[in-house]
Amino acid sequence: MAQHKPTLYIIKLGGGLIDQPAALEQFLTSFATLLPAVSPATPAYSVLVHGGGKLATDMATTLGIPQQLKEGRRITDSETLKLVTMVYAGYINKNLVASLQAKGCPALGLSGADGNLIAAVKRAANPIDYGWVGDPVSVNTDLLDALLRNNTTPVIAPITHNKEGQLLNTNADTIAQTIAVAMSTFYRVELIYTFEKKGVLTDLNDPNSVISSITKDSYRHLKENNSIHTGMVPKLDNAFAALDAGVATVRIGHAHELALLLKGQSGTIITHG
Repeated sequence: MAQHKPTLYIIKLGGGLIDQPAALEQFLTSFATLLPAVSPATPAYSVLVHGGGKLATDMATTLGIPQQLKEGRRITDSETLKLVTMVYAGYINKNLVASLQAKGCPALGLSGADGNLIAAVKRAANPIDYGWVGDPVSVNTDLLDALLRNNTTPVIAPITHNKEGQLLNTNADTIAQTIAVAMSTFYRVELIYTFEKKGVLTDLNDPNSVISSITKDSYRHLKENNSIHTGMVPKLDNAFAALDAGVATVRIGHAHELALLLKGQSGTIITHG
């Protein structure tokens, strides 16, 4: 008789929440207490992946570090890498961990360099040189599994390393997807992207225009008809890549509705169709 895999929730905290103390507090309270409520009878585990919000940009202005954007994405030069490492893997990560500890969640803050958690390669400079930006290539699944089985909740900042002593700035959505795929060998993984919207919308001005389900076919039609915001496309591309690689389900929805998201009662569910 086949043994069922335990469930693992990989939850990506949207960057906008980090800039809103009250909203962040509400999310962390839900996160700290969600697993017993969602899965009271069977073992379930969680990993929290976070981005950086606007703090790094504000700090860059304060410190006089010029910031460059190309196609809406930050160029990570050497000084900016120092800054985002301090802000993402330091101040933000440790404040999230401290808040979760206060709520009874045994959290441990990590970057991709800690314990060789996430190795990456520097993104090619052609056609756009993004500087010290990395694309993940491997995950230390043994470390994550050991932490989870020891009732420790990893809280992961979007800084990786290249195994040669170089830190790299890495997209948090991509980190969440990479971890979800890697851990799907051992767990039934559900990947949850949270942000400030109720899900994928057909009209950004109508918060209730949520698409409840998106399949590969419907996604193609939505893109062809320009029915979804272009900013959502990378997140959806990550979602389908995760499904193709073994992740059980992917959901996108409002951080305030985390418990409902995990139960499949809110947001947008991404499926093969």
